[in-house]
Amino acid sequence: MSFKNLSVLLGVILIIAMLVIPFPPVLLDFLIISNILLALIIILVSMNMNEPLQFSVFPSLLLLVTLFRLGLNVSTTRSILSKAEAGNVIDTFGNFVIGGNVLVGFVVFLILVIIQFIVITKGAERVSEVAARFTLDAMPGKQMSIDADLNAGMISDTEARDRREKIEKEADFYGAMDGASKFVKGDAIAGIIIVIINIIFGIIVGMMQMGMDLGSAVTTYTLLTVGDGLVSQIPALIVSTATGIVVTRAASDGNLGEDVTGQLLSYPNMLIIAGTTIFLLGIFTPINNFITIPISLTVASGGFVLLRSQREQEQLEIDDVDEVQTEQFKSPESVMDIIGFDPIEFEFGYGLIPLADANQGGDLLDRIIMIRRQLALEIGLVIPVVRIRDNIQLQPNEYRIKVKGNPVATGSIMLDHYLAMSPGIDDETIEGIETTEPAFGLPALWINEEMKEKADIAGYTVVDPPSVISTHLTEIIKKYAYELLGREETKQLIEHLKETHPTTVEEVTPEHLSVGDVQKVLAKLLRERVAIRNLPVIFETLGDFAPMTKDTELLTEYVRQSLARQLTNQFIGENNVIKVLTLGGSVEKLIADSIKQTEHGNYLAMDPTESERMFHSIKNEIETIAWEQSAILLCSPAVRMYVKQLIERYMPDVAVLSYNELEPDVEVQSVGVVNL
Repeated sequence: MSFKNLSVLLGVILIIAMLVIPFPPVLLDFLIISNILLALIIILVSMNMNEPLQFSVFPSLLLLVTLFRLGLNVSTTRSILSKAEAGNVIDTFGNFVIGGNVLVGFVVFLILVIIQFIVITKGAERVSEVAARFTLDAMPGKQMSIDADLNAGMISDTEARDRREKIEKEADFYGAMDGASKFVKGDAIAGIIIVIINIIFGIIVGMMQMGMDLGSAVTTYTLLTVGDGLVSQIPALIVSTATGIVVTRAASDGNLGEDVTGQLLSYPNMLIIAGTTIFLLGIFTPINNFITIPISLTVASGGFVLLRSQREQEQLEIDDVDEVQTEQFKSPESVMDIIGFDPIEFEFGYGLIPLADANQGGDLLDRIIMIRRQLALEIGLVIPVVRIRDNIQLQPNEYRIKVKGNPVATGSIMLDHYLAMSPGIDDETIEGIETTEPAFGLPALWINEEMKEKADIAGYTVVDPPSVISTHLTEIIKKYAYELLGREETKQLIEHLKETHPTTVEEVTPEHLSVGDVQKVLAKLLRERVAIRNLPVIFETLGDFAPMTKDTELLTEYVRQSLARQLTNQFIGENNVIKVLTLGGSVEKLIADSIKQTEHGNYLAMDPTESERMFHSIKNEIETIAWEQSAILLCSPAVRMYVKQLIERYMPDVAVLSYNELEPDVEVQSVGVVNL
C-alpha cells in the first residue's frame, strides 16, 4: 500500500479514535493547528483551480474534514468538562484573541456562526442544488451539441469521447456537491449546540465536581468554550467559503486570482470614475481629505495607466493579426488547404436552412448521426463525417450530395409539403405537384397538410421533407460506399479486427496480402451491396485462398461464397423463396469461351455484337417480369463476375448471384431464362 493511501486511512482511524479515546492537551493542540492548516490549503486550492473538475475530490474531502472537525469538538469538549482545560491553542483563543472578555468572545462567536450558517453555508447549499439540477437538465443538450460538432467535422472521435466523459463527470460532481453541502449546514448547527452544551454543563461540572463558585465556573468554562468555538468555527468558515467558491466556478477558464484582478481591471474608465467619486466625496463631506485624496488619486491614475496600456495592446494585436494573415497568404500551406475536400458533402440552398438549424426545429444533424450509426451496423463500414454547408449557388429548395468533391446526386424539397408515393393504384382525388422520389426514382406527389390525412387513408406512403433527404442520403452512401473505403479506413478495420481475432489477421496480412489488396476485396463487395460487417469470415476465407492466388477478383468470389447465408438472407423473399432469372446454357458457354487468361489476370473478351445481344436479352427478360429494382440474375460460379461486369454499367441495380452463393435449403424459383 502506498504512503498516500496509508496516510488517508490513518487519518480516518485517528478521527474514530478522537470520538472514543481521551487525547492529551498537547496532541489536541497539534490536531487543532492541523485543522486550521487543512482549511487554509483547501481554500487556496479552490481559489487557484481553473474548473471544478480539477478539484473533483472536494465533495468526499469535505465530508472527511467535517468529520475531523466534529471529532475535535468531541475531544475538546471531553477535555474541557473533565479537566477544565483543552490545551494552549484554545486557551490562547479564549484569552489573547478576545482579550479575556467573555461577552465579547461570545458575541464574536455568534457573528461567525451567523455568517457561516445564514450567508455562506445557505448560499453554497442553494448554488450546489441549482448547479446540480441545471447540469443534469443540460446533459441531453450538451450531448446533442457534441454529436453535431462531431458530425460537422469540427471535432474528432477522441475529442467527442473526452467531452462526453467531462459532461458525465460534471453531473456526478455537482450531484455530490449538492449532498455534501448539507453536511456543512449540519456542521454549523452542531457547532452552536456544542457551545451551549459546554457552557451549561461546564458550569454544572465546575460547581459540583471542581468545587468552583458560580463566578469562577462561568468565567473558566465560558472562556474555554468560546475559545473552542472560535478554533472550530474559523476553519469551518474557511471550508464553507471554499465550498461556495468551488460550486460557483462554472463559467471561467482561469483561477480566482486571475479572474478577479483581470475582470475588475478590464474597465479602466470605471476606475477613473470611481476615483473621481471618492475625491469628490472627500471635498464635499467632512471626511478626512488625507484619506480620500490619496486613495482617489491612486485609483484614477491606475485607470489612466491601464487605459493607455489597453489601447497599445489592441494596436499590437491588430498589427499581429495583419502580419499573420499576410504570412499565411504567402505560405504554401494556404494553397494546400484549398485543394483539400471532404469525403461526403451535403450542400443545400438557403430555403432549406431551417432543416439544419436546431433553433428553428431542424433535426437534420441528428438524422445524419443516426444514418452513420445505421450504416455502420448495416454494411460494416464507419462512414466518414458528412460535411453540411449552405450554397447560395443552388436554388433555394435544392440540395446536392458530393462524394470526394464530385456531385453524385441532387434533389429538390418543398418544406411546407409532404411527399406522397402511390401504393400502385392511383387515387384521382389526391391532388398535388407531380415529382419523382429522389432515392428510388418513383413517381410521387408533393401534397399539402390538408391532403396528408386523405393520402394516408388511401394507402399512399407519406413522408416529411427531412425523411426524404435522409432516405436519399442513405441510399447514396450505400451506393458509393466502395469509394469511401480507402487504405486508411481499411487499416482501421484491420486493427479493430486484430483486437479480437489476431491469428486470423496475421494469416492474411502482411505476408500474403497488403492493405491495398484487402481494400480492393472489401470495395468490390461494397460495390455490389454486400455488407462487410462479418470481417472474421471474410479474413478466414482470404487466409484460406490468399496463399494460392493474389487475384483480388477471384478472392472476392471466394469471399462471396463464404458469405452464402448472408447473401441468401439479403435476397430471400416470402415463403423462403428466391425468384431469379437464369442464364441459358448457350449463353454461359459463350461467356466462358470469351474469358481470356493472362499472367496479369483474367478478363472478358466478347465480341461487341454478341455482348450487345446478350445485354438486350437480359433487359427484355427483366422488363417482362416488371420488377427491375429487385431483379436477380442467377448463373454458374465460373461466369458470375463476368456477367456482372457486362451489365453493371447499364443495369447497376440488378443483383448477379452464383449457385454457390445460395444456401441449399432455400427454394430457387426461375421466372425467366436469358437466351440469345
